[in-house]
Amino acid sequence: MDKILVGLKRVVDYNVRVRVRSDGSGVNTDGVKMSINPFDEIALEEALRIKERGEAKEVIVVSIGTPDAQQQLRTGLAMGADRAILVESDTAVDPLTGARVFRALIEREDPGLVLLGKQAIDDDNNQTGQMLAAIWNRPQATFASKIEMTGDTARVTREVDVGLEVIEVDLPAVVTTDLRLNEPRYVKLPDIMKAKKKQLDQLSINDLGVEIATPIKSVGFEPPAERQKGVIVEDVAGLVSALKDRGLL
Repeated sequence: MDKILVGLKRVVDYNVRVRVRSDGSGVNTDGVKMSINPFDEIALEEALRIKERGEAKEVIVVSIGTPDAQQQLRTGLAMGADRAILVESDTAVDPLTGARVFRALIEREDPGLVLLGKQAIDDDNNQTGQMLAAIWNRPQATFASKIEMTGDTARVTREVDVGLEVIEVDLPAVVTTDLRLNEPRYVKLPDIMKAKKKQLDQLSINDLGVEIATPIKSVGFEPPAERQKGVIVEDVAGLVSALKDRGLL
């Protein structure tokens, strides 16, 4: 296999407390630490391990968004990716548009495998990988907790509701990664310096012939309700009474 294509999405760091803007128009990102979506970081780590085993020649990381996403792409290059592609878009793209962008890049790069995080922690859609496989007309394996490459076949262990499921898919294919697949490597300072010299191409989403569709419109955002203060009950009867008062029984 020559190439692995990996998607990296820029999201609010998972250690940061998300705050909604006062006007309810979205999430406040001013001065907030941004990072690679954790599931995407796992996907990149797996791509690098596949390459290190000699089962791929090149790992390409891709992000869709504003020029600020170069920071996450440079982090991906510091982890070990060979080159990066930023598809610039001033507006956030929905999962189907994202899938169409990856489909256009597949036409350019002809990868043997596309690795994506199973979902992004900002919108939690869990749709892009499945949509990409559908419009590419290639096999998919979602929620991967183990990936084994054998020639032109990938053997994927999936996490499903009843346990684990093992399937084999012919390459090229789309695989989405789950949390227990691996633990991403720590990026060292020398690798960060080397990443600055690696190739990072910038394309407009229009250059790929992809139209930004807006089939879903967010009409408002609001934070979750504040957690109610707990109460102490004296006995079981008191517990039952408290639950009834809250409409839980």
